[in-house]
Amino acid sequence: MMNRIVIYTDGGCRCNTGIGGWGVWLKYGDYDKKLKGNEKKTTNNRMELTATIKALEEIKSNQIGIDLFTDSKYVITGINEWMKNWKVKNWETSKKRPVKNVDLWQRLDVLNKQHDVIWYWVKSHSNNKGNDIADELANLAMDKISLS
Repeated sequence: MMNRIVIYTDGGCRCNTGIGGWGVWLKYGDYDKKLKGNEKKTTNNRMELTATIKALEEIKSNQIGIDLFTDSKYVITGINEWMKNWKVKNWETSKKRPVKNVDLWQRLDVLNKQHDVIWYWVKSHSNNKGNDIADELANLAMDKISLS
C-alpha cells in the first residue's frame, strides 16, 4: 500500500481584516515542500481556506491519498458538516443568507472531490511539528507584507 501525502495548513490574519498569510507543509516519504503566501486585506477564515486550497492545488495526482491537518474548526466543520447543506440550498446558510467566502468554499469543494482527502483537526500551538511549521510559514508571509 502506498503512503499517503501528509499536509499541514494554517492561515492567520493580523487585526482580522488586515494583513493575512497562509502556510502549507506537504510531506510524502522523504519529500517535503513548504508554501506560503499573503494578502494585504483579508480575514483569518479566508487565509485558513486559502491554505487548504493552495495545498490541494499543489497535488497533481489523484492516485495518492491525502491526510490534511488544520487547526481551523471553521474549515473542518465546513468541509465535513456545513458544505453538504449549503450545496443543497444553493450556497445559502440555514438562515437563508449567502455563505461567506463562497468563492473559496466552491473551489475547495472541487479540489476535495478530485482527491481522497481525510481531514483532521489539530489543536494550534500544541507542539505539533507540522502545525508549528505551517503556522511559522503563515507568520513569515504576513511579516513580508508588514516589512514592505
